[in-house]
Amino acid sequence: FGAKQANRYIISIMGKKRVLISWGVDVDAVAGWLGSYGGEDSANDISRGIFAATVGTQRLLRMFEKYNIKATWFIPGHSLESFPEEMAAVRDAGHEIGLHGYSHENPADLTFEQQRIILDKTYRQITEFCGKPPKGSVAPWWESSAEGAQLLLDYGLEYDHSLSHHDCQAYYLRTGDTWKKIDYSKHPDTWMKPLIKGKETGLVEIPANWYIDDLPPMMFIKTAANSHGYVNPRDVEDIWRDHFDYCYREYDEFIFPISCHPDVSGRPQVILMHERLIEHFLKHEGVEFVTMEYISDDFKKRNPPSTGASMPAKAGSMLASRNL
Repeated sequence: FGAKQANRYIISIMGKKRVLISWGVDVDAVAGWLGSYGGEDSANDISRGIFAATVGTQRLLRMFEKYNIKATWFIPGHSLESFPEEMAAVRDAGHEIGLHGYSHENPADLTFEQQRIILDKTYRQITEFCGKPPKGSVAPWWESSAEGAQLLLDYGLEYDHSLSHHDCQAYYLRTGDTWKKIDYSKHPDTWMKPLIKGKETGLVEIPANWYIDDLPPMMFIKTAANSHGYVNPRDVEDIWRDHFDYCYREYDEFIFPISCHPDVSGRPQVILMHERLIEHFLKHEGVEFVTMEYISDDFKKRNPPSTGASMPAKAGSMLASRNL
């Protein structure tokens, strides 16, 4: 982080609290099995994806309604086209909708042109579906490519939720960070090089956190060696609650982005976990449940980007130039 942002991360001495909690709901559904989980040839896995888009989505919508929470739903293009009625229910309930690829493909495995085509299609889809351009994006698998941030800037995205420089504070994304990989066949002097930081942008990063994600511990994936799927939600709940409690003790202001999936959090045992955590959060002063768009806007108001930072294009300008 730059010196300009450093003051935001100073550990607090128990002042007035302000905590912004946001649910990022990734509707991977069938797309997740096509692009990432290795279930593209399994009728059972595809069936599980259908459950996520239908039953899981409906259950999460009811939970959010119960607690009057507006979440941010990151919807792959495949889920939007395959389950239009269910995704319309998300939109019509007043939740924010953001980008999440088309078939949950790994951006790091794509060419620049493939990435651009996918972003162009999904950006248009959501703009038409919501009546306005999306503000935020999550890279499938949280695997941002070297070109990904620049593409988001070109399309006028205002925030990303894929990287992990921090865990409870937003920050401005950099482009062009480089590092030297080890090549054991060459002299160490050729690869003993430091990380070189790139250029700061005006694209807000709302940190992703594998430890505040429901999927790795609680979704069974046949092709993943470390996939469990049977972890007791109360064990996961302890991790999430401890993370929250530590931040609440040490910071006057922090964000708490939660990543969940209807595939997982639409299951009865995990819905109950979320409800217990919500009740725990509500016992604390200064807690607000907000969208990630709100977090992004709030961060920008309090922390203007550095002079000369690469700024996002005007929202929708790329579509106008391509004659949407």
